[in-house]
Parts: sequence; C-alpha cells; structure tokens
Amino acid sequence: MARQAKAQRILTHSQIWTALDRLAERAGMSPSGLAKQAGLDPTTFNKSKRIAADGRERWPSTESVSKALAATNSSVETFVQLIGDGARSQQSVPLLALAQAGGGHFDDSGFPAGKGWGEVALPSTTDEHAYALEISGDAMKPTYRDGDIIVVSPGTPIRRGDRVVLKTSDGEVMVKELKRRTTKTLELQSLNPAHADRTLEADDVAWIARIVWVSQ
Repeated sequence: MARQAKAQRILTHSQIWTALDRLAERAGMSPSGLAKQAGLDPTTFNKSKRIAADGRERWPSTESVSKALAATNSSVETFVQLIGDGARSQQSVPLLALAQAGGGHFDDSGFPAGKGWGEVALPSTTDEHAYALEISGDAMKPTYRDGDIIVVSPGTPIRRGDRVVLKTSDGEVMVKELKRRTTKTLELQSLNPAHADRTLEADDVAWIARIVWVSQ
C-alpha cells in the first residue's frame, strides 16, 4: 500500500492532463479535436472539464486515455514519456499565411523558400525545415479556425490518419487528412464535412508534409 501511495503522489493531476495536451499537439490536434477523433464527447479533454464546480480535480478515465492513444497510434510508453517531459523550449520558424502558400514560397522539396515569410516562436521541433502556416477563414472548421497556426514538418514520417499539407503539380496547396496512401493514389479526407473528399494520383502530388502541432 505504501508503494502504491507513493506512485499516486508521483503522477499529478497536472502531469496527466499536460500529457494529454502534448499527445494532441503531436497529432496536430486540439484537445477537443483529439477527443472527437477518439470517439469521445468533443469536450472530454477541454480545460473547463478538469476542475469541478466545487474545486475538486477531475481526472481523465483510463478508457478515455486508452481511446486517445489508439486514435493517435501511440503507445503507453509514449504517454509516459509525455508525462515526464519538462518545459519545452521554443524556436523561431518561418511563418506564412496559408492563403499565400500557392505562390512561389516553396522549393521542389516542399521547404520554405523565397520572400514573404515572417517568423513565429513555437515549441521546438527536431526538423530544421519545419515551418508554420496561419489559417484564414472558416473553410476548415471545426478542425481549424481563422487565426490558428499549424506547424508543418517535412521531415516527419506520415501515417494513415495524419493531417497533412500537400501541393499538387498544378500548384494547389491544401490541408487534408490522409485516409489511405498507395503507390498510385492518395485518398484525402476534408477537415470540413461540408467539403468533398479528394483522391489524387501519386504522380500529381509535388510534395506532402505532416502537421505536427497547432496553436488554437
């Protein structure tokens, strides 16, 4: 019992919720977006749900954490690492409005290039080519809203279910969720259910990169 009590003191309310926030960020989602992806009520992980009206701490259930891990293809070991992470350093990354991304602002590899880029300080990433795009308008609601900033990492491996930015050979830049990828085609899901999904030939995609963080 004494050993169990010691373990409970180590894992604090703040650490568990911070780990869930970090899990959402790693997947390019907000806490509400993660809850929805996990099949939970969208408000399950909201900050307003973490303290009861009488001041008592509310903890996420084991089931909700398990579903969040499954939704992000993450292991329990990953979650434990997120609990143990300290304060994150920041770095400055190039910033561009998404509406301007269709111009000559990227090289052939999908890395930032040319003029017109600003700069923003965001949580550090191991990808030296990472950059940020600012969402304008409501075309991607409810996932992303006007003013949200997404961090894109060209060097991070992409998996099914990831949110991505891609550019077609015709110069169109879009933000989608990768549903399926084969050697010949990419099936993409629109973030706004009012917009149709897309299927592109692999040869028609100039580059694709994963969204690794979002500021909302």
